Amino acid sequence: MIQLNHNNTEKIADKIQCPSYDSDQVKTGIVHIGVGGFHRAHQAYYIHQLMDKHKAMDWGICGVGLREADRKMYDILKLQDHLYTLIVQHPDGSVNCEVIGAIQDMLLAVDTPELVLDKMANPDTRIVSMTITEGGYNFHPQTGEFDFNNPAIKQEIESPDQPKTIFGFLTEALRRRRANGLKPFTILSCDNIQHNGDMAGKMLLAFAEKQDAELAVWIQANVDCPNTMVDRITPVTTAVDIDYLQNSYQYKDEWPVICEPFIQWVIEDKFSNDRPPLEKLGVQFVPNVSPYEKMKIRLLNAGHSVLGISGAVHGHPTINACMEDLVFAKFMREFMDKEVTPILDDIEGIDVEDYKNSLEVRFANPNLKDSVSRICAESSAKLPKFLIPTIQDNLDNGGSIDLATFILAAWCYYSDKQTDEKGQPLEIIDENKEKLHNVAKQTQDDPLSFLSLDEVFGELRNNERFVAKYEEMIQKIYQENGIRKLMSNMISF
Repeated sequence: MIQLNHNNTEKIADKIQCPSYDSDQVKTGIVHIGVGGFHRAHQAYYIHQLMDKHKAMDWGICGVGLREADRKMYDILKLQDHLYTLIVQHPDGSVNCEVIGAIQDMLLAVDTPELVLDKMANPDTRIVSMTITEGGYNFHPQTGEFDFNNPAIKQEIESPDQPKTIFGFLTEALRRRRANGLKPFTILSCDNIQHNGDMAGKMLLAFAEKQDAELAVWIQANVDCPNTMVDRITPVTTAVDIDYLQNSYQYKDEWPVICEPFIQWVIEDKFSNDRPPLEKLGVQFVPNVSPYEKMKIRLLNAGHSVLGISGAVHGHPTINACMEDLVFAKFMREFMDKEVTPILDDIEGIDVEDYKNSLEVRFANPNLKDSVSRICAESSAKLPKFLIPTIQDNLDNGGSIDLATFILAAWCYYSDKQTDEKGQPLEIIDENKEKLHNVAKQTQDDPLSFLSLDEVFGELRNNERFVAKYEEMIQKIYQENGIRKLMSNMISF
């Protein structure tokens, strides 16, 4: 069995496409924090294409892992000379595989923090990008302000040269660049948070002001944090995917990436340093990303949660299985049509009906088999951003809240019972799993107990219209037989 690495790419290239460029000729222009499946299917794929098709060799990526949990990725990428396979699963059952070479190196900050700082402070580095999920931004979920109670943050404030979190590394690297007379890098968030660049900038400034007020003034004046919208469905890699490469192409990739063919990247055209010419690959540089990210978060991400939570309760294992069930597919589409579309902004260059149609095709991809457990993971962080704002907007303007409220009631049932309707245990992945369970299990005594989590539901508990609708949905889910039948009764055929 051939191991994927540079020495073996000539043999592998007989079977699938490999990089046409010489890795020795690539300079690192991007340091990326948080090397996971999505980064490798999205941003790293774009950079690979830029080098492969347009010979833009100054934009190689150095990955960084901030946590001990990143060690497995670090070890595997090192073993494979930082090469990996992208497996693109098409709805018609066809599969395309390509070896990606955009990542030139990976550093583990828990082992070598000084190397990470050196790389960030290097003149060749013009962008520091990140996929660190919501938790990495260190903001209080209710106030949206920086959380200075984090022990790692407290330590970094006192010891700037011993960073632990992304804000410690960014601030210290920027301090060194300023001292050396270098332009700052652009901070490019690729996370699924609305106004992700604004949030990254706000959190960085809050940290820097506490650590070094003079440096914070320089950061505010010179460092850009563009907002972005990123999109590509990337399921978790399984042993089946690894075996597929071995059986079909006779080589071993310890951690390939699975994704759909669709890909999209919209970036606010605001950079403090040079940027790669990604427009050559269809990336959109726009003055305002907000309408695009709102559309994506409210339709795609919330649509996923609508299917995932209801599908998990019913017992559907995957998102495509939900879409094969007409009731679930129709419920999700009516949610998008009746409750989301009316509150979207005008989006230049996008036909919203076409976009919703494309989501149905993407979700139904039978080759992708995206698990409902992945989609439901960390719902307590996702729903306050993806679903609840739509309810709030419709409460404000008199729009429909029925379908979205039903999903919140179903999430309560899911958190309470922790099994599907067939009695099978649910794989619940959520930092607040126990807290959610403890309040949800009181529902039959107090129908509003689940809403007591202010950090998730905010002020919804105080809205009479919402509370009346939520109590109605809770009563139906807990007292009537079958979530699928309830959903069927709520939609038109």
